Amino acid sequence: MPQYLVSNQSDPYLNIAVENYLLSLPSNGHITLYLWGNRRTVVIGQYQNPYAECNVDLLESDGGFLMRRRTGGGAVYHDLGNLNFSFIVPYELYDQTRQFSVLQKAVSAYGLETEVSGRNDVLCQGRKFSGNAFSKGKHQRLHHGTILIRTDVEAIQKYLKVKPAKLHKHGVDSHQSRVVNLSELNPEITATSIVPHLFSAFEEEYGAPVHTLDFDQIASLPEVQQLRASFASPEWKYGRWQQFEAQRSAQFDWGGVELNIQVDEPSATITAICIASDSLLPDAIGLAQDLLLGASSLQPPAIPIGTDAASATILRDIFSLLY
Repeated sequence: MPQYLVSNQSDPYLNIAVENYLLSLPSNGHITLYLWGNRRTVVIGQYQNPYAECNVDLLESDGGFLMRRRTGGGAVYHDLGNLNFSFIVPYELYDQTRQFSVLQKAVSAYGLETEVSGRNDVLCQGRKFSGNAFSKGKHQRLHHGTILIRTDVEAIQKYLKVKPAKLHKHGVDSHQSRVVNLSELNPEITATSIVPHLFSAFEEEYGAPVHTLDFDQIASLPEVQQLRASFASPEWKYGRWQQFEAQRSAQFDWGGVELNIQVDEPSATITAICIASDSLLPDAIGLAQDLLLGASSLQPPAIPIGTDAASATILRDIFSLLY
């Protein structure tokens, strides 16, 4: 049964707290489409180094926000010319093709053709207007993403840092040339006007909604306020990244990775490790850190039996930078 939720706040920490609260709930067979917008925010993936991805001091001195999500993927810029969407879906109903279809059908209402490209992008006329990321909760799965509509493109250039290796991989000269605001292609599109089209496409894909959830009621819950405080905390946003220095780095098909390790020479044991990555599989990055911490610096740890193929590839590639 599908249901809607639309945020009436532009606080990035509250908006993502609501998303994570919904993801934590038992599914009850509901498919939720959650729409939300943030004011001047750079959002980074769970294992990204904020200082390598964003001009943090400049962003915050301009009154902006740094937000670290719990999904993988790369850094993105949000403002109120950008609309964010979240699909919170029971495991048995999760289907990225159907979820992307909702977005694509909504945009097609404006006469624009789109395509899903690469790891997690949606393109129009060969340029990216939507980046997506994914996560698994205990009861449900999450697929969320952005829709660039009237976002300040100069702010993207101002606040985001893009590694040359990533631009080279995509065969373009700048971050700005890779992205497009949909309003540039059709001036009728706004962050407000596209909402009914998203709802219509959602209903077409999943059936008429059961009901619309009350944002204020959910946002006021103690659990949500606790999540908000966690996302806003310096420990979560910055952690130990200010002192991070990459010792090994590489760009793979699944994303980029940078490693910083400390080794106790007498015992040849890895005593500390930090991995920065825009991988779409953050659980695999976390597993790599767990396996390497305390492991021998002379021989790679064994990959656990039952590890899925995609995660095993990430582990092998990370290990290859050390052994």
